Amino acid sequence: MYEVTIKKAFSAAHCLQDVEGPCEALHGHNFLVEVTIRGRDLDKSDLLIDFRLLKKWTEEVLKDFDHKHLNELESFQNINPSSEQLARLIFLRLEEKLRIPRARLVMVTIWESDNARVSYCHD
Repeated sequence: MYEVTIKKAFSAAHCLQDVEGPCEALHGHNFLVEVTIRGRDLDKSDLLIDFRLLKKWTEEVLKDFDHKHLNELESFQNINPSSEQLARLIFLRLEEKLRIPRARLVMVTIWESDNARVSYCHD
């Protein structure tokens, strides 16, 4: 089994609801996103996926969040813009782009600081 992971960063602001603390106020993060895919078979170039392609798709998804106030985005109108929800949303959007039969998206991890991260994957 092969596993490929890329990292991309973006910056955004949010204010969390119902957390009773300073995170309810507007604040921002320099988020680091890790995207991991997995598969058994390689292509004719002996790659699971070209890093450039996975980075391109990730950048396309992240541009919708970069330098934005997440609470104001349509995607977060009915949910708290937590890192957990952000990881799920990025995962689902990337999953739509990843149409390679030999590989599947297994995890999106978001670091909101050097010592705090959240991951989303399917069961």
